[in-house]
Amino acid sequence: MKLLTLNTHSLIEKNPSLKAKILAETILKEKIDVAAFQEVNQSINSEGIICSDIEGDIKKDNYLLAVMKNLGEKHGYKGVWIPIKKGYGKFDEGIAILTRFEILAVKEFYVSKTTDPANWKTRRILGVETPAGWFFSVHMGFWEDEDSFKNQWKRLCDNLPCNNKIWLMGDFNSPSHVKSEGYDLILKSSWYDSYNLAKEKGSGATAKANIDGWKNGDDEMRIDYIFSNFKADVKSSFVVFNGKREEKISDHNGVVIETEA
Repeated sequence: MKLLTLNTHSLIEKNPSLKAKILAETILKEKIDVAAFQEVNQSINSEGIICSDIEGDIKKDNYLLAVMKNLGEKHGYKGVWIPIKKGYGKFDEGIAILTRFEILAVKEFYVSKTTDPANWKTRRILGVETPAGWFFSVHMGFWEDEDSFKNQWKRLCDNLPCNNKIWLMGDFNSPSHVKSEGYDLILKSSWYDSYNLAKEKGSGATAKANIDGWKNGDDEMRIDYIFSNFKADVKSSFVVFNGKREEKISDHNGVVIETEA
């Protein structure tokens, strides 16, 4: 099984149509089974559209829709998209999951105290149940926020299904090198980092510290992860869309893992 997570930055990027095409080509080439995307945007004023392959109130310029179109008619993927908040005054910013597995159920919930779409710190989680388990697309707040990562993590854990294999995939805004904060809290909560489990792996860095929300310098950090609630047999974990392994298409790099689970 192959999994991909990417904070797409989508319509905020220059030439998003080309980047959606590159993303789709990579999904096909890597034979991705489940992909979790964050910051999946559509224009507020764009026209609504119905797509049989995507569940959600999507519009014509929805980034997931662009990816789906580039996958082609016989791609075999189904997607789910939900809105979270208003971005840059002109976007519906959402979160999405794309999978080749049958979708048995969909679950979504807020982990932020606020549910106001006008508040940029609103955080919402999306999950799908498949025959291979539950997969959640995650975009968390920051450790030092008033509504802190610690509080949001508790809400996330409280809302997860019981007695299931679960994968958490996304942008956790918690650098792995910072001790006694978000990353350590996750590991202490009995979750496994697929990067640590991988038999073969690269550097793991997924973003620089000068992106939106950070702007602390050019140091590389690992803030995008794929966690599991069980010790999976992970063959490999590699960063993609970093300019070395696939062209850069976002201010984040993506993570692809291959696992026997």
